[in-house]
Amino acid sequence: MAPHDLRRPFKRPAISDQQRRRDLSLQRQSQNRRDAQQQARCLASSVLSLQSQYPDPVPELEIEPESQPQQEAGPLTKDLDIRQASKLRGPEVRKWFASQLMLPEWMIDVPDRLSHDWYVFARPAGKRCIVVSSNGTTVSRERNGSILHHFPSALPSGARTKDPSGSAQSYCILDCIFHELDQTYYVIDMVCWRGYSLYDCTAEFRFFWLNSKLAETGACDAPSHYHKFRFSTVPVHNCDQRGLYSAYIESMPYAKDGLLFYNKHAHYQTGNTPLALVWKDEKCSQYVIDTDSKGQVLSQQQVVLELQEDGKLSTSDDPPVIFGCLDGEFIQKSGLQSGSLLKFAIGNGGLSFVDGKLEKSDLNYLGKSNRARMFADSYSKVIFQYMVRHTPLKFDDLLASVSPSDDEENKPCDVEMVD
Repeated sequence: MAPHDLRRPFKRPAISDQQRRRDLSLQRQSQNRRDAQQQARCLASSVLSLQSQYPDPVPELEIEPESQPQQEAGPLTKDLDIRQASKLRGPEVRKWFASQLMLPEWMIDVPDRLSHDWYVFARPAGKRCIVVSSNGTTVSRERNGSILHHFPSALPSGARTKDPSGSAQSYCILDCIFHELDQTYYVIDMVCWRGYSLYDCTAEFRFFWLNSKLAETGACDAPSHYHKFRFSTVPVHNCDQRGLYSAYIESMPYAKDGLLFYNKHAHYQTGNTPLALVWKDEKCSQYVIDTDSKGQVLSQQQVVLELQEDGKLSTSDDPPVIFGCLDGEFIQKSGLQSGSLLKFAIGNGGLSFVDGKLEKSDLNYLGKSNRARMFADSYSKVIFQYMVRHTPLKFDDLLASVSPSDDEENKPCDVEMVD
C-alpha cells in the first residue's frame, strides 16, 4: 500500500469540506466585485491616520497568526471607512486591523489540481503586518493594530526625499512578515501599488507585479538614512514536485515557519480563506504542535471555542462549526455568558467524523480563555492540530498528489531540482 493511502481517512472525503469551499470562494469572487480602489484608500488612510488617535501603540497580544477569524459582529466590519475606523478603541481597533489581511486556513486536505492551480513558498518566521507608504512616511502595523515601525523607506511616497512632486494618491500597501534576525520586511503579497488597487487581481498577477515593481524602487537595497529597513520578496514556485522540493528543502535567507500555498486565481480576500493554505512539519517549522507558555508540548490538545446563546460551542468560522453544547445549569453556576471564549482539552474519545462532517467530540472543560484572546479557534486549525498528533499530513503526501506527468505539463521553475 502506498504511504499516502495510510492517511486516507484524514483526506477531504472523511473530515473536510475545504475543497467545496475553495470552489465556492472562486465562484463568489467573480460574482461579488467590490470597490477595490475605495477599500485600498480606506486601509492606507487608517494605517496612517489612526496613529494620531493613538499616540501609544496598542499593547501587543499573543494572538496566533493565520488561525483567527475575520468575521465581525454588528457595525464592526472590515469595510469601515476612515471616519468610522478612527473612532474605534481597544479591542475594536485590533479586530478591525485583523480583518485587513488575507489569512490562510490550515491545510487539512490536499487541494485538487495542486500542481496546476497553486503556488508554494516557504513562509518567513516573524510578525505578520500591513505596511503602508504615503505622504513621505512609512508605517507598519501588526494584526493587533499596534504600530510596529514608523520609518522612512524607499517605497513610493515612503520618505520625504522620495517622489517630492508625486501625487498624494501615490500610496502603497504591502502584506509583509517582519523577520527580526535580519531586520527585513519580507513581502508576501502586494495589495496596492502607487494608488492602484490589486484586491481584485489574481495571485498570479499580484506576484508578477510584486517581483517586477518592488526592486525598481530601491526598497530591496541595504538600509540607509532615508531607508531604514530592507524589503525583500520570497521565492515563489509552481506547486509541482520541483517547486515543493525547493520550498521545503532549500535553505532560505530567513528562518522558515512552514509552507504557504496560494491559489493562482484567488483575489486578495481579506479574512480567512481556503484559497490560501498553511502547512507545517518539524523540518520546516519550529512551531508545529501547540505549546504552553514555557514552550512545552501539551499532553492533550487544547481548543478555544465560543459559547453561543443556546449553549452550543462553536469555532470562529463563518458559518461556525459546532463542537458540542454545555448544560444550561452548568453555564449558570459557572457564571458564563454568551460570547465567552472557553478552553477545552480533547479527551481520549477524540473527534469523530461522518461523511466529511464532525459528528462528536470528547471535550473536557478547563476554564475561560486568556483575556487577551479575541477569537475562538478556526475549524481548520483544530483539525490540523488533531491530525499532527494522530495521523499527520506529511510532505510525502503532498508529493504523492503531484504526479511526474503533471510536472512535464508545467513550466520548469528557475531553481535546481534537489536530489
